[in-house]
This record gives sequence, C-alpha cells and structure tokens, in this order.
Amino acid sequence: MTNADHARTAPPAGTRTETAAQAGTAAQQAPWTGHVHGSAGYGRVLAALACSGVATFAQLYSVQGLLPLMSSELGVSAAQASLSISAATMGLAFAVLPWSFVADRFGRVRTMGLALVLATAFGLLVPAAPTFGMLLALRALEGAALGGVPALAIAYLTEEISTRHAAAAAGAYVAGTTLGGLFGRLLAGPVADLAGWRMGTLAVSACAAVAAVGFLLLAPAPRGFQPAAGGGFGAMLARLRPPLRSRPLLALYAQAFLLMGVFVSVYNYLGFRLEAPPYLFPATAVALLFLAYLAGTVSSRAVAGLAARFGRRSVLLASTAAMVAGLAVTMAAPLPLILAGLVLFTAGFFGAHSIASGWTGAIATTGRAQASSLYNLSYYAGSSVVGWSAGLVFQQFGWAALAGVLALLAALAAAAAVVLLPPGRPAGR
Repeated sequence: MTNADHARTAPPAGTRTETAAQAGTAAQQAPWTGHVHGSAGYGRVLAALACSGVATFAQLYSVQGLLPLMSSELGVSAAQASLSISAATMGLAFAVLPWSFVADRFGRVRTMGLALVLATAFGLLVPAAPTFGMLLALRALEGAALGGVPALAIAYLTEEISTRHAAAAAGAYVAGTTLGGLFGRLLAGPVADLAGWRMGTLAVSACAAVAAVGFLLLAPAPRGFQPAAGGGFGAMLARLRPPLRSRPLLALYAQAFLLMGVFVSVYNYLGFRLEAPPYLFPATAVALLFLAYLAGTVSSRAVAGLAARFGRRSVLLASTAAMVAGLAVTMAAPLPLILAGLVLFTAGFFGAHSIASGWTGAIATTGRAQASSLYNLSYYAGSSVVGWSAGLVFQQFGWAALAGVLALLAALAAAAAVVLLPPGRPAGR
C-alpha cells in the first residue's frame, strides 16, 4: 500500500484522538462495582478491617475480664466497675453519628485511620489514671474516638465490595471483630494476674497501636466513595430522615439495643459469679471464658449461607432463640453446663448481630453511613444502659434473676423482628 493509499484509508488524525479520548472518558465514567471475592483488593479490604477490629474491640472491652480486680483494688461495686465498660460504649454511641458526617466529607479510610490513632492515644493513657473518675473520663474519650470505626466499617465494606459478596464479607468482618475482642480479653487477664489490671490494659493498647498501623498500610484507596455535598446542619438532618422513617431499620436498631445489652450483661457479671465460691476463678480463668467468642466467629460466618436459604428474619429469630436457650443453661450450677450455655448464647448473639448489621447496609439505599451509625448508636447504647443497669439486678437478686430479665429483653427483640421485619431480604426500605 502506498502512502497515498494509507492516507485515503486511515481516519483523520483528529478523529483518532477524539476516539481515544472518548474511550478514556467512558472508562472513567464506568460505575465501580466493587472488589470481587478472591481478588487482591477484596483480601486487602478484609485484612484492613480485621486490623481495625483488633484495634477497636481489643481496647473497647479489654477491661471486661478485669472488672472483679478493678472492683477490689478501686473499692467500687460490681455495677460501678462495669461503668468502665459503659463509659467507653456510651462515648462510642454518642460519637458514631458525628463520625459518619465527617466521613461523608473526607472519606471512610481517612476518617477511620484518624479515629484509630486518637483511640490508641487515649487507651495508652488509661493505665495512668490516678482516680476512678479520671479512668471513666479517659474511657469515655477512648470510646468516642473508637466510634469512627464501627460507624464506618460496614459502609466502607458495602462501597468497596461487590454486592454479590457483600453479605459474606460483612460476616467475615463481624467474625474478625469477635477475634479482636477475644484477643484483648485473653491478653489482659494473664498480664493482670502477673502485674495488675493497669499493665493488662497497657499491653492491649500497645498491641492495638500495631493493629492501627496495619489498617493504615493495608486499606486500599477507596473507589466507591462519593463525597457528600455540604449544606450545614439541615443537610445532615435530611440524611437521617430516611433511616428513621424505615420500619425495618427501626426493628434492626431494636435488635442492636436489646441483644447487645443482653450480651454485654452476661459477660460483665458472669466473672463476678465465677470468682465467688464455690468456683473461685482467678483473673486468668475469667479471661478464658471469652474463648466462647470462637463460637461467635463460626456462627457469624455461617449465618450468611443460612439466610440465603431460609431468609434473614428466620435466621435472626433462630439466633435469638439460641441466645435464650444458652441463658437458661447458664442458670445451672455445674460449671460444664454454665460453659456450654455460654458457648450457645455467644454463637446465637453473633449470628443475630451479623444478620442485623449486614441487613442494615442492604436496606439503606440512601444515607448508608447514617443508617449504619444509627445501628451502632443503638448497639452501644444498649451495651451502656442495659450493661450497667443489669448489674443492679445481679447485685440485688443474683444470677437466676438476671438471666430471667435478659431473656425477657431478648424476647422483646424477637417480637419487634416478627412485627416489623419482612421474612426475606428486601431490596429497599
């Protein structure tokens, strides 16, 4: 072919340039569909969230197995000692919504990283608290900082993971949080037996700092995030209206408040029961109770497949029934039965939480960060309010009465699910 022939058959240079530009623009405008299972991005998202789970839940609940030691050393009652948990969870509950608005503007990863850095700084100060009041203040600040992680983790996951794999990824994230909480308690107990509860909490915060660095290094750059427009306080309130008007979401918030309140109450006060005669558990043995969390690690992964087969509501109700059955078994006196009941109860709770938290993200098509934050607000408000007030029942009437009250709260959660939640997986509100 001659040069003249080539000139006649080739498109004009300008046309070639425009075509390439159009192709580039089309590629840029293609919607992000999320990382798929098995991809490097999928693995990095889950690994980063696992690190965030360790940094968050190891710190948040590290003192739970140390409450009998703190009660004895600081001269406070069981219910007062449990305020060290409630102060942190209440701080977290109040902070989740502000964090969600910050993240809407500046991004999930950046905001979660800031939250972890602040929380770790406050956590490292907790062991140096000179008074019980100062301890509670630092725990509240630590919890408020930690509010930036669970408030955003599910929203981040939903934006970055393919919708086909989002439910399984949410289950994997919840399973990771159980391991984070378990790690903190298992580390704090033996260290506290050797060197006191202050060194136990310090060891956990130091490990949380390492996990926070892991999150910052592993989290891939967000691709599904779209910054929210400004608009001031009115625009913020507007993003809260859809989830607050959704009956299914309100039912899920009830699950979060009631079931988490029941769950944290059992772990707050079972240690007091077992450190007393005839059991006489030391702090290390109390910490080993949290190995029951491994049942939650399994159940939170398993419920995704069950929900696909039987429907989310059915699996949620079955998980709640398992919690009540486990509570009933813990009322027995033999230690093996108490432990078996605790395992069943824990598996039921994490199954219910995995379903409810993942369902929240699926229902919320707008204001997703706010919907997730309202779930977490309810979750940690239940931990704070029920977790503290249940101590008054335990101190006054004992374990059997406490278990009965907690079973009633779980039944109320189940009733709300039956009345307000559809049987399957709704596409919208």
